[in-house]
Amino acid sequence: MATLPNRINLEEETKQRFVVVHPLDDVPEEKVDTEALGPMPMTRSVRLSLLSLRGYLILVVLLVIYHVVSLAAH
Repeated sequence: MATLPNRINLEEETKQRFVVVHPLDDVPEEKVDTEALGPMPMTRSVRLSLLSLRGYLILVVLLVIYHVVSLAAH
């Protein structure tokens, strides 16, 4: 004779399960209005890091351009 599962154990098992919902089947989220956010405050170290990164990228682009021009000249 088969035994029926205990209702208390069954409820405990269902509490530990996660339901996976595909993003296409999920309710759409409200999007963030980026125009209302305003400028982001930056510390001095963050501003210096971003400026140094910008300078590095400009330097690398100039070096690539110089290399391409020097290869084209030969």
